[in-house]
Amino acid sequence: MLDQVAPRLRALRQRRELTLAELAERTGISVSTLSRLESGARRPALDLLMRLAGVYRVSLDDLVGAPQIADPRVRPKPFYRNGKAIIPLTRDNPDVHAFKMVLPGHDPAAPIETSTHEGYDWIYVLSGRVRLALGTEEIVLEAGEAAEFDTRMPHGNVSASMEPAEILNLLSTQGERVHLRESPDR
Repeated sequence: MLDQVAPRLRALRQRRELTLAELAERTGISVSTLSRLESGARRPALDLLMRLAGVYRVSLDDLVGAPQIADPRVRPKPFYRNGKAIIPLTRDNPDVHAFKMVLPGHDPAAPIETSTHEGYDWIYVLSGRVRLALGTEEIVLEAGEAAEFDTRMPHGNVSASMEPAEILNLLSTQGERVHLRESPDR
């Protein structure tokens, strides 16, 4: 099983479109050590694997390719970005990542911060109402409604009221990298 770790590490890094230097910065592991891990010249130690699994947001079992146990449940660990609670619903999938997001209440008169990046997003409103800005347009989505859009268009979403709203969010790999990167106001 350990023989397959090196190609898995390289494939994960390449799927995330990270350089060895970027990964070294995020993990605190030297570029040289990362390179040797990916080439198989160094056997992976638990402390290094834990740091890599944390950056890639995968379990150690997924990282090393351990056989899946009988329990297929995903055990999400919520985290927070820009005031939003984000709960991962998928394991490592190279194409799409699913998240449940809880959007805090938002002043209906306040503007929506937008951004652009490569990728594609799909959202489905579970509860509450969501204001979705797409380019210069803005729409309100009710519970049970969905939207899909190219993320190269300026976009953003917030709760449409002072009450929280919940959405399911599917992000292409490029979109996932941008939405979940470290932000200064963690």
